Parts: sequence; structure tokens; C-alpha cells
Amino acid sequence: MPEPILLEITDGIALITLNRPEQLNALNYALIDQLMAALDRIEGDADVRAVILTGAGARAFSAGADIKEFSESVKQGAAVAVRDFVRRGQAMTARLEAFKKPIIAAVNGLAFGGGCEITEAVHLAIASDRAQFAKPEIKLGMPPTFGGTQRLPRLAGRKRGLELLLAGDPFPPEHAREIGLINQIVPHDQLLTAARELAGRITRHSPGSVAGTITAVTRGLNMPIAEGLLVESEQFAALVPSRDLAEGLAAWKERRPAKYVGA
Repeated sequence: MPEPILLEITDGIALITLNRPEQLNALNYALIDQLMAALDRIEGDADVRAVILTGAGARAFSAGADIKEFSESVKQGAAVAVRDFVRRGQAMTARLEAFKKPIIAAVNGLAFGGGCEITEAVHLAIASDRAQFAKPEIKLGMPPTFGGTQRLPRLAGRKRGLELLLAGDPFPPEHAREIGLINQIVPHDQLLTAARELAGRITRHSPGSVAGTITAVTRGLNMPIAEGLLVESEQFAALVPSRDLAEGLAAWKERRPAKYVGA
């Protein structure tokens, strides 16, 4: 059997590919576990400055959870289903959301269910003009379980989010961009090029400032603004003694490009 996750690192950018194209890159337990392991590896690699996440094949980013597999967990009762399915999926999306290096989803096709929830969780997303999104869990007799009931309304607004969650109908990339689920739409054959270009616009900056910005935004969104401002202050204070902040200030004063070292 092919590996469910492919990892390629080039020029400081890690490309992670969900690799079950015959199953429309459905999120089975092995794929989720290997994705988490890949994130662990990338997090500890100082040479990796950004991550692009995409799907194998021409049809899907991910069509969602592997229904055949998780239905077996459901048969064993709520405790097993929550432990094996819900907690695993929520841990995955929480890990993506809080990851300190920028993660860009390159949505190359169907992003249904869990695939849409991954798109909701990552920091940035670019979609192919062939992409299609949906929250179809309601058609199975269940709500989304990988964070979709929480993140989608936060992105789209309560009423627009609820419409998508309760109707379960597919929607095109134009609507995904309108509600803030994705950043841009590009021709299908330019998807990875566009994702790498966006990654390059981020990785030219100090890794510490990128990580601090991601942390402040991710944590602050779930706090009252006064608490969020404290997080912002904490992230700045942590960078005050860094060489990168000193270099950034010196480069600005000297009107030259900064040379960041990541410390």
C-alpha cells in the first residue's frame, strides 16, 4: 500500500500531500496519524520555514473522513467513536491551526467534510478554479466533528456558517473566498506555483516574527480583546532580545534588506 502521506522539502518549504487519490484522499486514521507525525518532524527542522498542504490526484484535496472506517468505530459505541474518530480529528485540526510555521492549503479539488475542516484550520488557503467545498455531515445524520461547527461560523459569520452546515450543499471557490475560507483562486495548473509564491512572501521575514504573529492571532481570536492584547504583548516581549529584531531595526535604519538568522 502506498504511504498515505508524502513529504518533500525544497528550498525551506515542506510540501505535504494527502496520498489516497483512489479514495479521494479520505482521512482515515493512518493518514491522520502520519500527518501529525510529519508536522512533528517539520516543527523540529529549523530549515523548514513554511508548509504547503495539498491532495494527490486530479479530483480531490480531501473528500472528508473515511466513512467505512469511522462507521466501525460508531458501531462500538459513543466512547470508542469519540476517542478514535472525534478526538483524533480535532487534535489534527487544532495542531494545524496552532502550528508555529505558516501552513498554506493548496486546495486542488473536492474539499468536503474533514477536507473543508482542514482548510478552515490552516493559516492560509489557495484554491484551484476546479475546487469545490461542502459541509455534508448533516446528510449522514451528524454534525461536523473536526471543528467545523466552531471554525466555519467564525470565518463566515453565524448565519452564513449555519446555512452551509445545515443544508450540506456544495459551494464553489468563489463563495469560499467571499466568506473568508480561502484567500485566492488560481487556474488549476498554477496552484502549487501560487502557493509557493505566497510562502516565499512570508519566509522572507523573521521566523520568530512569523511564529509570534500566528500565535497571537490564533490564540487571540478565542479571547476577549483585552486578553488578546496581552498575548500580543507577550509575543513581542519574547522577541525583544532576539538577533532578528535587532537586525530588522538596523536594516530599516540603514535602508538595506534584513538578513535574518532565525534567532
